[in-house]
Amino acid sequence: MKRFFMCAVIVIAVALTIPAFAKTVLKLGHIAEVSHPYAQGADHFAKLVAEKSGGEMEVQVFPSSQLGSQKDMTEGLIYGTIDMVLTGTADLGQFQPKMSLFDLPFLFKDRAHAYKALDTVGMELGKELEPRGLKLLGYMENGIRHLTNNVRPVKTPADMAGLKIRVMSNKIYIETIKSLGGSPTPMAFGELYSAMQQGTVDGQENPSAHIYTKRFFEVQKYASMTAHAYAPEPVLISMITWSKLSDAQKAVIQEAATEAVAWQRELSTNEDNAYWDKIKATGKIEVIEVDRAPFMEATQPVWKEFAPTVGQDNIDKVLALAN
Repeated sequence: MKRFFMCAVIVIAVALTIPAFAKTVLKLGHIAEVSHPYAQGADHFAKLVAEKSGGEMEVQVFPSSQLGSQKDMTEGLIYGTIDMVLTGTADLGQFQPKMSLFDLPFLFKDRAHAYKALDTVGMELGKELEPRGLKLLGYMENGIRHLTNNVRPVKTPADMAGLKIRVMSNKIYIETIKSLGGSPTPMAFGELYSAMQQGTVDGQENPSAHIYTKRFFEVQKYASMTAHAYAPEPVLISMITWSKLSDAQKAVIQEAATEAVAWQRELSTNEDNAYWDKIKATGKIEVIEVDRAPFMEATQPVWKEFAPTVGQDNIDKVLALAN
């Protein structure tokens, strides 16, 4: 017994001298509700990271602006206080103006065109984020943006006259609404529902997933199917965090991100029509089909104004991928 006791003591002593296994934990934030397609994409990414790392890495997802606004979270990446973020190119334009290329109105022919452009031109532009402290891993999607308001049916740009429309703090979105005759009002996404409820703004523009999951149909009367912009959702990691990872961990993160992007895009495409069916089924908002040609014509000056900012060569590269 004495010999057994001594052996046990030695085993315990040795165990205490071995460093405990330290799991690598990364915090990922975004502004969407948990049921939103890109929120599901974030959760799927976290699942893939855990699987591919054999449980040695964990991604903790914080939805619904828990870690702040898109701008706050992106700044968190730069300073290393947040590890990962799903955000919009409209937000990234504040940190690297060329990223605003993808916010130009009516830029893409269809989703396939958008994916082709993002996976080539978009990834090249993403490299220019790295000196700012941001590493781009790929592009999920927010969806195709449409206009809603609480004042009148919008069927033509003339119907936009005087409408106060919430937009992101992005010059292209601001000028797009101006070109259509509306009055753009920059505002954080988390403030939007109450602003529409209280009449601070008349309307907003977002994809179907946000209109439904954020219940905007409760405080809006009309939805116009303008499809005026496609909204990518870049997957970003802090360069400070990235530099701390081993090569093997970096490979896990990039592989998981690439797979999650493909998975999320398919989910988002499939759910887009389903969300519109759900929105219509509420009976609280009138969904209006519009002739997009007048809207496209009215917003052409926006392209000319921002070509020097985003690069005419980049615009040409994207347009060349439409066929």
